[in-house]
Amino acid sequence: MLALITRPREDAEKTADLLRQRGFDSLIEPLMSVVNFPEALPSVEGVQGFLATSANGVRALVQATSRRDIPVWAVGDATGRTAAEFGFTSVSSAGGDVDKLSWLVMDKVDPKAGRLLHVAGTDVAGDLSGHLTRVGYQVERVVLYGTQTVTALSDEVSTALSSGQVHAALFYSPRTAQIFVNLVKAAKIHTGFEGACAFSLSPAVAQILASLPWREIITAKQPTQEHLFAALDRTKFQGD
Repeated sequence: MLALITRPREDAEKTADLLRQRGFDSLIEPLMSVVNFPEALPSVEGVQGFLATSANGVRALVQATSRRDIPVWAVGDATGRTAAEFGFTSVSSAGGDVDKLSWLVMDKVDPKAGRLLHVAGTDVAGDLSGHLTRVGYQVERVVLYGTQTVTALSDEVSTALSSGQVHAALFYSPRTAQIFVNLVKAAKIHTGFEGACAFSLSPAVAQILASLPWREIITAKQPTQEHLFAALDRTKFQGD
C-alpha cells in the first residue's frame, strides 16, 4: 500500500518510518519548504520559557541559540519530542492545540517570573501571545522561520494520483491541504481518488479536502499524529 505524505521533508521522513511499520510504502511530496531566521531571536536573558507551537519552531530555535536549560512549553507531543531530541532539559506538552497550551501555561507558569518567547513562523494559527498577555503574562512572539510553497506537483506524484496508486494521503494543516487542492486542480487530475482515503488532523483540514472526490475523508479524533495513525490503523483499504 502506498501513502502520500505532504509534510516538510524532515517531518515527512519521520512519518514515513512510522508508516513503514504499518505496512505502507511512502511517497513524500513536501508542499512547503522551511526557511529559518536565526538572527531574529532577541536576547534570552530573563526569559523563563519558550512557547513552541510547531516542531519547525523548535528546529529554528536550535539554530538561534545554544541554550537548552530554558524550559520549553510545547503545543503537542510531536513538538515536545523534537525539543527533547535536541537536548532541552525541561519540556512540557499541552497535548494538542494552542488553547490547551495557553491553559497549561496559566496553570504551571508564574507570570511574574519573567517573560516568555513564542517561537513562531510567519503564519500563526490562533492568538497564543494575545491570550496570555491579556491575563498578565509578558509574551513576545518571535518569527524564526517562514515557508515557501511549491508551484506544481511532481510528475511522480501526479502519475501516482491519477493512476490510483495512492491508498492513503495524510494532511496535517489547513494550509497544506489548500495547497494540495490547488495543485491537483491546476494539474487537472480528475481520476484516481476513488480508491484513496484522505486522513486529516482536524475538521478544518477535512473541510478543505472535501472539494476532491476521495473515497473517504477521515479525521483524527484529536489533533495529534497518534490519533491520526489510530484512524489509519482502523481503516480497511481496497486490496487488504
